[in-house]
This record gives sequence, C-alpha cells and structure tokens, in this order.
Amino acid sequence: MSTSDFSASCERLADAIAASDAVLVGAGAGLSTSSGLAYDGPRFERLFGDFARRYGIRDMYTGGFHPFPSSEERWAWWARHIWYNRYEREVGPAYESLARLMRGRDLFVLTTNVDHCFQDAGFDKGRLFYTQGDYGLWQCSLPCHEKTYGNREAVRRMVSEQRDMRVPTELVPTCPVCGREMAMNLRADDTFVEDVGWHAASTRYSAWLASHATGRVLYLELGVGGNTPGIIKFPFWSRVARNPQATYAVINRGEAYVPQGLRGSSIAVDGDIGEALETVEGMLG
Repeated sequence: MSTSDFSASCERLADAIAASDAVLVGAGAGLSTSSGLAYDGPRFERLFGDFARRYGIRDMYTGGFHPFPSSEERWAWWARHIWYNRYEREVGPAYESLARLMRGRDLFVLTTNVDHCFQDAGFDKGRLFYTQGDYGLWQCSLPCHEKTYGNREAVRRMVSEQRDMRVPTELVPTCPVCGREMAMNLRADDTFVEDVGWHAASTRYSAWLASHATGRVLYLELGVGGNTPGIIKFPFWSRVARNPQATYAVINRGEAYVPQGLRGSSIAVDGDIGEALETVEGMLG
C-alpha cells in the first residue's frame, strides 16, 4: 500500500469511527506484536536465548509446545514466558492509541490475545471477552474441576529461583483438589476450563451483540490472522453482511483482506496497526 493509499484508508477509518454509534473491536496477536510484544527476533533472543541454544527453540509460540524432558524445565520456560508477556512488560503504543480512540464510545472488545494488555491499557473489564484464556491463570491439567487460579506470585518465584533453566521441584504447581500438575488456562484442546469469569464475559458479549444487531456499528478487526477465523473474522463479515448500516474495517500488515461482497461497506488498511491508529487519532484530533 502506497503512502497516499495508507493515508486515504486511515481517513476513511477516522470518518467511520466518528460516524459510528457503537464499535466492536476484534483483536488478534498482530495488535500485541505492533505494541512491541514480538514472540521472535531480538526480543526472543534476549529473553530466551539460553532455551534457544539448548533446545533449538526458535520463537516463543512454538516453545510452548516443546516436549521438555521434565516438569522443572517446562515450568522454567512457562514462568519466564508468563512473566515477560503478562506481568513484566509495557502495554505499548498501539493499545494506548486504541484506548484513546475508543474513550467514551459504546464499545465491546473480543480478543484471542491472552496477555491482559487491554485491561492494563485501561479498557473496562466488563467490556472485554478473552475467548482463549489468560496467561495469568492456571487450571488443573485434567481438569478435575471448572476453576482457574491466579498465578502472579507463584510465577514471580519461579522466575527468580530458576537455575539452569529449571525451577525447584517444590515450585512445580499442582492442583489443590486432585494433586495433578497444573496447566495453563489457554485454549489448546478440550481440557480448556471455561470458568465463572469466562461465562460471565461470554454472556455480556452475547447481550451486547443482541442489542447492536442494527444501526451504525463499526466492526474493527486488528491483527487477526488466519489460524482461527471462526472466532472474529468470519462472524464480523457475517454481521456486516446482515446490517446495511454496518462497516467492517481491518488493519493488518499484508493481511488486510476484504471479501468481494463486502467491498462497498469495508475499509482495509494494509500497514502497521500502531502507525495506523496513531494516524487516525491525529485525524480525529
């Protein structure tokens, strides 16, 4: 996309935001990447260079699936991963720009991100639905019950006390009910725990959708890839197709695709999300 095309698309998005009665934000990993939370490259090497050299891991995403030979090594990895992507990190400018753009608007956020950046950027928890879990929560690995557990202090200890990429055995987390090892509360298979908080957020999201089936609703997709299109991308397209007053907008470098049937009611910005949001913010004053 040329500079002029980028500017024109951002101007159209600024107009759509200003004209909207409500905004549904659908956010994927690209939003966090734009805010500096890269899972590969220099940041990965700085935080996980020792794991890369010993285990051949090349990025944080695939590292989560590595078959570590022991629980102590696996939790050394996960503790560091959680700490630097959930607790000890900056929110980043893309989230901050989005928060300013959405201030005072009738808003809901649907996200597959699990790094808690939306809440740390000041978004109302009651307007957020984290569909895929949260780095800050653990669950029983079976699971034997439908409950999750906050992990900040336990993770802090595992990070500070790990040696040679191993945590002390006594710090390996176990389920308080059945004694099995804990697991991340991340949706990877059918063992994912949808706890009370998850169901409450799902109910709020469904109610918001029901009350915004018509009207000037902007469906703003940010950094959503093609891995799980059924969560954000396809539902957004479907709702815009059913509502002639709705607008679909997508910001994504290299993946700003719009279906042929929605071209007349869509805005595609092919570029960095943070740069685009900052440009739109400047246009809206």
